Amino acid sequence: MKKLFKNIKELIQTRETSIPYVSGSEMNILPTLKNAFLVVEDGLISDFGSMENVPNDLAGEVVDCEGKMILPSWCDSHTHLVYAGNREGEFVDRINGLSYEEIANKGGGILNSASKLQQTSEEDLYNQSCKRLEEIIKLGTGAIEIKSGYGLSKEAEIKMLRVIKKLRDNYPVPVKATFLGAHALPKTHKNASTYIDYLINDVLPEISKNGLADYIDIFCEKGYFDIVDTEKLLKAGKQYGLIPKIHVNQFNAIGGVEVGVNNNALSVDHLEVLTEEDVMWLKGSGTMPVALPGCSFFLSIPYTPARKLIDSGLPLALATDFNPGSAPSGNMNFVISAACIKMNMTPEEAINAATINGAYAMGLENDVGSITKGKKANLIVTKPISSYDYIPYSFGSNLIDKVFLNGIEQ
Repeated sequence: MKKLFKNIKELIQTRETSIPYVSGSEMNILPTLKNAFLVVEDGLISDFGSMENVPNDLAGEVVDCEGKMILPSWCDSHTHLVYAGNREGEFVDRINGLSYEEIANKGGGILNSASKLQQTSEEDLYNQSCKRLEEIIKLGTGAIEIKSGYGLSKEAEIKMLRVIKKLRDNYPVPVKATFLGAHALPKTHKNASTYIDYLINDVLPEISKNGLADYIDIFCEKGYFDIVDTEKLLKAGKQYGLIPKIHVNQFNAIGGVEVGVNNNALSVDHLEVLTEEDVMWLKGSGTMPVALPGCSFFLSIPYTPARKLIDSGLPLALATDFNPGSAPSGNMNFVISAACIKMNMTPEEAINAATINGAYAMGLENDVGSITKGKKANLIVTKPISSYDYIPYSFGSNLIDKVFLNGIEQ
């Protein structure tokens, strides 16, 4: 089945050949075609070009995009979309002056979410997660990574991963699963070392046996897990075929970036605190830095220093960190606006970070993230807009007219 999109005002992120990601000054280059057409066949992009060369003998559906733009759907490489309930009470606590750490110390934070999730049935957890996934698809997300980490026990972590697998099986969006058992220290363990051993010896074998995760992650931070814990868990995960990712440098730089690079982590995420040494470790590596501006906005903490990374010649991806405690929004459109407004990224850099670089941070760079022949036709069709700069500029407006996954309107 073929589908022709014609009279596209501007076709954004067009690349003749697939590339893994863009970095440094190349992030400010966003290739586009004006007055363009796009052909989708069997769910894949099969052709695109100028309207001067539009095929006139194409048998199939025609979508007229007069005044509208098309770009690849957003690639959200860091979410915690599967969770139970919410934490708006902690939101009020922060308004009243409590810090993230103070809320955690009084039983809030990750442990609060873990308690709720442990008491929630798998069916209920799945139904809650479906609603969130459907919402963000409508907001333009066409590929997503989802982490566990609100279970903090073997049974609850595996329950989360089974829900993620069910989402992947039942929805047309590519879904990557990450095992984040080391998200916090549960009340059942007295120290981080014994908990890491528990994850390695009791939980990882079960996850591997059932093929429930693609990646392994850990919260490398003061008061959570140190670099020794991080090194130990990532190495164990790799033995089970799980590629490392790390939550790192959210509040403190404790050497986690170095550990990540040395273990060939696909990405290091957060980086609100960044040292010159961290930048040097990232140079020449295949590890993607990932910024989460929605978290910085919600917690009123510093934003990832995007200019420092990009001006050093490094790549950068953007993601939502969608979770109930520190970033309760999966809206990638807001993330792109926040990156421009608060992190001094150009619209070109932000769109590259949210598409092609985000795809790389999920190992999906050959499937999504650009308008390239052979890639999935996961597309955003905008409402009539003046330029793609208007997307981050108009941060409070929904500029999406239609979303297509595998060439099918959602």
